[in-house]
Amino acid sequence: MNTSTGATPEGTQRYRDRFPDRPDHFRPQQGLWISSIGLGTYLGEPDAETDARYVAAVQRAVECGVNVIDTAINYRFQRSERSVGAALKSLFESGRAQRDEIVVATKGGYVPFDGAWPASPERYIHENYIDAGIARADDFVDMHCMTPEYLWHQLDQSRHNLGIDCIDIYYLHNPETQLEAIPRDQFRKRLRDAIAFLEESADEGRIQFYGLATWNGLRASPKSSNYLALDDVLSLAREVRGLHHHCRFVQLPFNVAMLDALTARNQRAGGELMSLLEAAQRLGVTVMCSATLLQARLIGQLSPALREKLSTLTTDAQRAIQFTRSAPGVATALVGMSRVEHVDENIAVSKVPPPDEAAFKRLLVRPVGS
Repeated sequence: MNTSTGATPEGTQRYRDRFPDRPDHFRPQQGLWISSIGLGTYLGEPDAETDARYVAAVQRAVECGVNVIDTAINYRFQRSERSVGAALKSLFESGRAQRDEIVVATKGGYVPFDGAWPASPERYIHENYIDAGIARADDFVDMHCMTPEYLWHQLDQSRHNLGIDCIDIYYLHNPETQLEAIPRDQFRKRLRDAIAFLEESADEGRIQFYGLATWNGLRASPKSSNYLALDDVLSLAREVRGLHHHCRFVQLPFNVAMLDALTARNQRAGGELMSLLEAAQRLGVTVMCSATLLQARLIGQLSPALREKLSTLTTDAQRAIQFTRSAPGVATALVGMSRVEHVDENIAVSKVPPPDEAAFKRLLVRPVGS
C-alpha cells in the first residue's frame, strides 16, 4: 500500500475507466479526473457507532464511483478524519482501490479537540497550543488560527489521522473568521504567511493543492466585513510563488436555496465583476460545492416545478444533487453521507446525464417552495 503520493492523472483515469456507464460523472480538473459527487463527513455524533457508519459509507462510495472524499480535522473532533483513514486503509489493503485513484481533501484552521468536547476549551487550547509553543493567545480568533506553526501541526495531525503522507487538497477553513477581530491589512499578512507555508508543504509533497473552504467569505458582498476576493487571494499566491502556485481549489455552499455562487456578481476577473463560479473558471480555480442538501433541510422543500423538470430522478435528495452538479462551473457536489443506503441513493444520480446549460437555467425558476 503506497500512501506516499497522492492522486495522479493516471490513477484517477484508471478509476474513471472502471465506470464507463457514467461519461458525464467524471470531470477533468487540475490534471485529475474527479467525480461530480463527493462524500462529505461533517455531520454526526462523536461516537463509535457513527464512526463505523462513516467507514462503511466511504468504502461503499469509493466502490460505487465516488473518488472525492472531503473532511476536516475539526469535524466530529477528529473522528471524521480517522474514520476516513480507516476506510481508506481497508480499501487500499484489500486492493479495492489504490491511493493514486482517490482525491482526499481536508481542512485546517479551527481547533479540532480530540475525540470529544473538552471540559474546558480554553484550558485545552492553552495546554495543547499556547503552552506548547505552537501558537500565541492572540493568534486565535474564536478558536480559529492559521499561523504557519499552527498549520504545520494541524497538517501533520491530519496526515496521521488519514493514514496518508500526501493530502490532495488542503483548505484553509473559513479564514474570514479572523476578520471578526483583526483589521484587513493584518488579515492579509496572516493569509500570505499561511499561503507561503502551504506552498512549502506542496514542495515537500505533504499536499498537492490548497485553497479556501469558506461559508460566507466568497459569497458575501464586497462591502461586507468578512468578504474575500478570490483574485486577491490568488495575487498573494503569485507573490509567494509566481504563476506556478498551488492555490487551485475553493469550496463554498451552493444549492437550490443558496444560489449566491451563481447569482451574486461579487468577484472580479480581469477587472470585470461576475459571479464566483464564473470568476473561478476565468482564474483557473476548481470549485467544490458544500451543503448540497443543506444538511438534509432541502428534502421536502423543492418546488413541484423543479421536481417535474427532474422527474427522471426519484427523491428530493437526488434532484438537489443533480441541481448542484449541473451548474456551470461546479466540479463536484459534496454530500454528507454517513449511511450506506444514502450512498446508494445518491450515487444513482451519476448515471443520469445532467441537463445542459440552457436546461439548467430553466431549473433556476422557483427551485424551492410551492
